[in-house]
Amino acid sequence: MAEADVLTQARGGVMTITMNRPQKLNAMTAGMHAAMHQAFERFAAAPELRLCLLRSACGPAFCAGSDLAAFDPERGLPYAETGYAGLAERYDLDKPVIAVIDGLCLGGGFELALACDLIIASTQASFGLPEPRRGMIALAGGIHRLVRQSGMKQAMLPLLTGEPVSAQEAYAMGLISKLVAPSDLDATVEDICAQILANAPLAVRATKALAEWSLDQPGLAAAMAGQQDHPAFRRWIGSEDGWEGIRAFVEKRPPVWKGQ
Repeated sequence: MAEADVLTQARGGVMTITMNRPQKLNAMTAGMHAAMHQAFERFAAAPELRLCLLRSACGPAFCAGSDLAAFDPERGLPYAETGYAGLAERYDLDKPVIAVIDGLCLGGGFELALACDLIIASTQASFGLPEPRRGMIALAGGIHRLVRQSGMKQAMLPLLTGEPVSAQEAYAMGLISKLVAPSDLDATVEDICAQILANAPLAVRATKALAEWSLDQPGLAAAMAGQQDHPAFRRWIGSEDGWEGIRAFVEKRPPVWKGQ
């Protein structure tokens, strides 16, 4: 059942979405797509949830991509309007999503990771888009995100050959935010989450929204000139938290964020 294949937990401002189909290395089915779409819907709608961790319950793999055995010859493997695994085409989510990767991350699994804001990986992780070897292409954003996040020349080699990329190579390409030993992965993720949660919620959300928006602007000058009209900027600039940080600094005390 897809409900058992995708587990969720909400605690301390963090939603954790765990892919749990170890017998198939978390290969995605239509039911898993639907379950992950619903999980991200809950995360997006809950103001008390400030960041999301995307993990695997399967030791050897984060996600091996789509379950080709579940493909419909005419429809492929349908998923929601928010794209692959409910995230790849969810363009209005302004809260951070972190992929935690400790093994194979292939095909749609790699596309899912590329759709996250941060990738925290262990040195035993590996990445790849082997779709051309099966007569397919990376339709869930892998092509477009890879060239944007690593540059054309770096991206084209794994895209055209289908060859996997080691964790060290992916880090050098700029695809991994933090690369650590497997034994340090959980502690590193916990520390990064704590640092984000210590920051003002609206400032974090505005920062993510503006960073993504800036990529679509024609240049730096346009981004700088237009940022004050962005809805996320307007929410932040008029917020109580925007002044609370200044007051707390002057009064030499920890800030008390209200998220408003």
